[in-house]
Amino acid sequence: MADKFSPALIVVDLQEDFCPPNGSLAVPEGRETVAVVNQMLALPRFVLRIATKDWHPQDHISFASNHPGKQPFVDFATVTNPLNPDEPSYRTRLWPDHCVQNTPGAELVPDLQVKGLDKIIEKGTNKDVEMYSAFYDPFTNPRVSDSGLVGLLKEHKVTHVYVVGLAADYCVRCTALDALSEGFETYIVEEGTRAVDAGAWPTEREQLVAAGVHIVHLGGPEVARLSQ
Repeated sequence: MADKFSPALIVVDLQEDFCPPNGSLAVPEGRETVAVVNQMLALPRFVLRIATKDWHPQDHISFASNHPGKQPFVDFATVTNPLNPDEPSYRTRLWPDHCVQNTPGAELVPDLQVKGLDKIIEKGTNKDVEMYSAFYDPFTNPRVSDSGLVGLLKEHKVTHVYVVGLAADYCVRCTALDALSEGFETYIVEEGTRAVDAGAWPTEREQLVAAGVHIVHLGGPEVARLSQ
């Protein structure tokens, strides 16, 4: 991989429910990323441009409304592998209802240049598991949900993955870490993302860099090479 540069762009969950002013789970300044994402989509070097959408059923486990007495943002739920209850469980933060299938909030923001996309992937469709990553859920024995993204990237001989979208500290972070674990050189373009918890983002950022993810900027050489 080191001898080639065959990059892909992943635009994570740039949906109405994640954007002010009316999104049910609006990420502060989330809509301000759209211009940057469109700028990235227009760069000529990408061999593949993919957008993801959270596409939740109404009874999704991450919705606080499905856990009586629980509050969004504050409370958590335990997620158990529905295919193997013996696999270690994990805890997920509870959210307001968001990106429910076939609702306006689940639509990609209208200013996104969707004509520049090669594929749109729907994720988080299984009501029993949380799936922040564009690749798959956290379970491995067995995996419950897999978007097929690894196979798609390898089919197109992708070597480098650039990630933008929402939110930096959840779906963007998990997507970048999974891309890295699958062997792709991985970049987050910082101007193209925002965090749910902006105050905690510097710490998250340090952890991502320590893991091997590159945090880069529009004016840097890692983005400039996409125009060549």
